[in-house]
Amino acid sequence: MAILGTLLKKGITLREMLEQEYTSPFDLQKKELKELLIAASQTEFGKHYNFGSILRGFRKSDKEFYQRFRQEVPIFTYNKIHSEWWKLSLQGARNVCWPGRVKYFALSSGTSEASSKYIPVTKDMTKAIQKTSIRQILTLSKYDLEPSFFESGILMLGGSTHLNNRGSFFEGDLSGIQAARLPFWFQHFYKPGKKIAKTRNWDAKLDEIAERATEWDIGIVVGVPAWIQILMEKIIKHHGIKNIHEIWPNLQVYAHGGVSFDPYRKGFEKLLGRPIKYIETYLASEGFIAFQAYPNRRTMRLVLNNGIFYEFVPFEEKNFNAHGEINPDAEALLIDEVEEGKEYALLMSTCAGAWRYLIGDVIKFTSLEEAEIVITGRTKHFLSLCGEHLSVDNMNKAIELVSNDFNINIPEFTVAGIPYQSLFAHHWFVGTDAPVDKKLLRDKIDEHLRALNDDYAVERSAALKEVFVDVIPVRTFYDWMESKGKVGGQNKFPRVMKNAQLEDWKNFLQNNVNGDHR
Repeated sequence: MAILGTLLKKGITLREMLEQEYTSPFDLQKKELKELLIAASQTEFGKHYNFGSILRGFRKSDKEFYQRFRQEVPIFTYNKIHSEWWKLSLQGARNVCWPGRVKYFALSSGTSEASSKYIPVTKDMTKAIQKTSIRQILTLSKYDLEPSFFESGILMLGGSTHLNNRGSFFEGDLSGIQAARLPFWFQHFYKPGKKIAKTRNWDAKLDEIAERATEWDIGIVVGVPAWIQILMEKIIKHHGIKNIHEIWPNLQVYAHGGVSFDPYRKGFEKLLGRPIKYIETYLASEGFIAFQAYPNRRTMRLVLNNGIFYEFVPFEEKNFNAHGEINPDAEALLIDEVEEGKEYALLMSTCAGAWRYLIGDVIKFTSLEEAEIVITGRTKHFLSLCGEHLSVDNMNKAIELVSNDFNINIPEFTVAGIPYQSLFAHHWFVGTDAPVDKKLLRDKIDEHLRALNDDYAVERSAALKEVFVDVIPVRTFYDWMESKGKVGGQNKFPRVMKNAQLEDWKNFLQNNVNGDHR
């Protein structure tokens, strides 16, 4: 990583990093929205929703621009914006929601719905993601890293760069689209390299990487936790070594995202020869939203000046129905109107032609001054059958605590809300290969959730009558994903199972677990 090593050691800083450091979040976002509106003002979307009128609002009082934006442009879910606008881009139409023709669409992992979503990826968005990636890499100058690190390479484990040609567009995993369009200066130290990156068969790709692992000097690994852990286990087994540092002695950083790393931490660290630095990223198919800016902080800084304008919808009953669907008249706030410690669903307007788009994630601000956040869950990935308001954040924490209680590794789990007698119950499916008493596991999960969530504690003595726990081999979770064609890249197992998914999952377990279902 000699090129980046030179940048880091000289303390090179991008202008955008300095701009965000010394400008208020509101001013940055006001400027960002203005630039997005100007760029898209002559698109069909911009004409339909009177972007010219909205832009004139920037001359008026401090927030007149936003009042006009909110009045003119409705809130869009994926289904709404796809059916009304993005489908035209898929058909090859130009200047729909963003100038020009969209040549690439990222297939979302589809954890919230069964089918994949087609998310537009424009040239401007590709450049924005690359620029934010460099900003994150440059933050490594704040870490205490050994000098040898700066001469090593980066292993990025993503989807295939061999994209599907659909005539008017190419489709694939966002990680594959980005890797296929890497800047020339980055390709020198990018691994596994173009040839292996094109491999579509996921198992074949992992086998090739494992085979060639000894040829590379890797300092950073990047990817979704489940797939990185599977890869490292494969490398260790293939070469008959005790830990990954025997092959990659300069491995010092793991950049992860997509899901909480906490359930994977214990199993991941068993594969290492010594501690490494963990850096969290918030890279979605819709854009690079945030990244960890400081060591020893488990928070991420929103990127406020690189192609994305944010609005924040309080995650409350007045704005969302019982199924986690947003109300058309939901209250949306600007970044200077939010509060620390409260949960908000994200709306995004982007340089890929998303406008007031509900991405589906729920975040919480930990620092308003530095625009730092944590992800607490998804609008549809929570359980509230009877008012227990159980978030994915609660679930992750409970699993982390029981992992420590029993000293076992639980990298995967999912939860479903089910009817029970005349009321309700939660059914947990916990992925571990360690021997554990599922009744004791059930009691500990329940105990921790009562302590973590007051609403849950109340409902456990009222309408939430029972908690069921089944212990499942870890491999079964990945086998189910493979059966759905959702392996590698940004794909991840859903933490909350809805009705149709639950029935399919139960049928899969019945046909495939063969007595290991404990």
